[in-house]
Amino acid sequence: MRRLFPDPLETVDLDTLVDMYAPERIPAGPAHVRVNMISSLDGAISVNGRSGPLGGEPDHKVFAVLRSHADVIVVGATTMRSEAYGPARLDEDHERRRGERGQSPQPPIAVITGRPEFDWTSPFFTGARARPIVLTTTDAATQLEQRDDVANVADVVVAGDQRVDLATALGVLAHRGARAVLVEGGPGINGELARADLVDELCLTLSPRIVGGEGPRILAGPVISPPYEPEIRHVLEEDGFMFLRMRLRQGVRDAARASSA
Repeated sequence: MRRLFPDPLETVDLDTLVDMYAPERIPAGPAHVRVNMISSLDGAISVNGRSGPLGGEPDHKVFAVLRSHADVIVVGATTMRSEAYGPARLDEDHERRRGERGQSPQPPIAVITGRPEFDWTSPFFTGARARPIVLTTTDAATQLEQRDDVANVADVVVAGDQRVDLATALGVLAHRGARAVLVEGGPGINGELARADLVDELCLTLSPRIVGGEGPRILAGPVISPPYEPEIRHVLEEDGFMFLRMRLRQGVRDAARASSA
């Protein structure tokens, strides 16, 4: 994989690039939130409801490295179901590097849902080495906490009363020690986080595909005003795939960090 920007290099070490934001280097205050998405050249994030047809080996490589640096992976229930999520599975090298950084061998996946209606016997829950987290509402959590089949396979965490509040969810995860948060969608969650100025970085893979269709974009919901003007940190390329890492904060969280210092 080569770097096109800022300083062109024919070969880069992905792990070193991502390690710039390892947990021990994150400033005191709110967790560091990174959103990772893939898009076709014409703006599609899925083909027939799945992102898989847009990907390839270079994308899988970046996907694994980003996951390897996360304390927790956050995903919406709709995306978890449509993409047929299983547990995060990192190889031994990534596990070793996580250990050197003081992280657990595998990152847990936290699912955001107001209606936690899952198959609790699925591999996502029963095959996970890092116990999954269900971020949900007060009423839903009360019902789930009374079920032994849920308690055996997942942590149920309250992140709002009537609906899941994403700022509350991030605060709960940070309290549990998750300083580096990787968000993998879907568009509704991405949009809500962006409108609340809770996204530090956007990692966007541009797939060398043109697929048409009328699917959603990487962010959904009302228009963001004023719009973000991202600061590009780097642009990488391999086999036609372009990987952009961009700083996205508008300033609200910078001020929060300054006041807490």
